[in-house]
Amino acid sequence: MTGCLVTLSPSATATATAAPPGRVAVDVASVNGSGCRPGSATVAVAPDNSAFTVTYSEYLASVGGDSLATAGRKNCLLSLLVHVPQGYTYAVSHVDYRGYAQLEEGAVGTQKASYYFQGMSQTANRTHQFHGALEDNWQVTDTTGIEALVFAPCGEQRNFNINTELRAEVGTSDKTKTSYMTVDSTDGSISTVYHFSWKQCPVRR
Repeated sequence: MTGCLVTLSPSATATATAAPPGRVAVDVASVNGSGCRPGSATVAVAPDNSAFTVTYSEYLASVGGDSLATAGRKNCLLSLLVHVPQGYTYAVSHVDYRGYAQLEEGAVGTQKASYYFQGMSQTANRTHQFHGALEDNWQVTDTTGIEALVFAPCGEQRNFNINTELRAEVGTSDKTKTSYMTVDSTDGSISTVYHFSWKQCPVRR
């Protein structure tokens, strides 16, 4: 399954390059949503600056059985402040989502995501559906073609926003049995991975 970001006037004069040297840091500016209370999502940058990961500890949607009516849809809006070395800018080229699903026969689970820089238009949602019976880890990847990558404006600090949603629906399953979808794993060791694509900004004279 693949996804695509909407082109939003990336810097035409920047040139593609390898990951920059030096330290890249990602700070959580704000966390909002029923699927990620403050403190329940953590961010870490790969040592080679190729990606950053987000780990959720409470992101779960459930339906059926004793589930509350509001438990079937959970969402999370993360606003991240990405600190990059001077002279570089970044886009997110693809994202690996992983989780665990326990879906009864006939139940449906849905994962959605969109991404955008502060002050820019939000991208279209990328949607992945899962159908029960299913009791296993799941993984999907949203991929953006090189020609459609959206880069942060050179020389500006704009938050990178990630808007995700998780749903669990009864469908034709037995309503007395619980079905659920998580964006994590049973042991908490699986993270969502956001892969960087880098460019060098033009030198200002």
